[in-house]
Amino acid sequence: MKVNISLKKVVDESYEILIDTLPKIHFDTKVAIVTNPKVAGLHLGYLLSKITAKELYIITIPDGEEYKNQQSIDTILESLFIHRFNRKSLLIAFGGGVIGDMTGYVSSIYQRGIDFIQIPTTLLSQVDASVGGKTGMNNGFGKNLIGAFHQPKAVYIDPYFLKTLHRREFGAGVAEIVKMAVTFNKEFFEYLQSADLHNPEILKEVIKQAVQTKADVVSKDEKEHGLRAALNYGHTFGHVIENETNYTGYLHGEAVAIGMIMANRLALKMGLLSDTEVDAVRSLLQKYALPTHYTIKDVDAFYEAFFLDKKSSDAKITFILPNGIGDVLITDSVDKSVVLEILQEFGGA
Repeated sequence: MKVNISLKKVVDESYEILIDTLPKIHFDTKVAIVTNPKVAGLHLGYLLSKITAKELYIITIPDGEEYKNQQSIDTILESLFIHRFNRKSLLIAFGGGVIGDMTGYVSSIYQRGIDFIQIPTTLLSQVDASVGGKTGMNNGFGKNLIGAFHQPKAVYIDPYFLKTLHRREFGAGVAEIVKMAVTFNKEFFEYLQSADLHNPEILKEVIKQAVQTKADVVSKDEKEHGLRAALNYGHTFGHVIENETNYTGYLHGEAVAIGMIMANRLALKMGLLSDTEVDAVRSLLQKYALPTHYTIKDVDAFYEAFFLDKKSSDAKITFILPNGIGDVLITDSVDKSVVLEILQEFGGA
């Protein structure tokens, strides 16, 4: 005997990304703004001047990648239960990538899924983390190994929030912009080489270009079965660095910057990049004071940590490598000896 459950369906999860001054918005339901003390202290008043709701609550969790864990998830969930949120309720992620990832994850699991919107406050989250529906948290084995694909209902990118951004946070966002340019758009990369991203009008246009690039990729491959994996350029190496330093040594974008440098060395070794292109990427990252070196204390342990990467499978490690500026190669056939040789370049006593 056989029983068939037919679940073929077409679901339209399209949404708009507004890059402009945050408009006034009213929600006729229960709403919780999830944020951290730093963002709340700087910008919560501004947000509350724009947002009204039937019932409005503020949920605050500690600031930092090291708090992107189950304890913080439980804090958010507990507040939703206490205030009797239901399936028509809404969450607002108000902060950087950490806040966005956790808020999105909670919204994906609370009562099997409720709506959320993204109001990102860092450059990194505006150009990358808030777009595409990746949600999750970290654990002892690595970064974002627990999570779900859960698209927001809308993303509101207001450049106003960037006025208070620390230099390092700004640089971390630039790293993600460079990532997209190197892998998908040579002209965009060349523009970035001469552009001054500290100019508000130039920055706004660059944000739009980066968001458009990611939106195009996500539209073609929402759940990272192929093309979207290219957006993880620098991340395979960077996630290991973050895990080794317990998420306290580097901001995410800083670790990605180092990861791009490592990936570029591997691409150079394989004949995919030229010395000139390697130097061009390094120079652009250094222009915004991003770190470009990391000392690997245990090369073998660093290599083994690659297998916890979500893109890897069985005994194969997937690497995202630039194939010249503006193109990318996703491969799981790099010989171990070649990878170890590159890692040794970053090894220390």
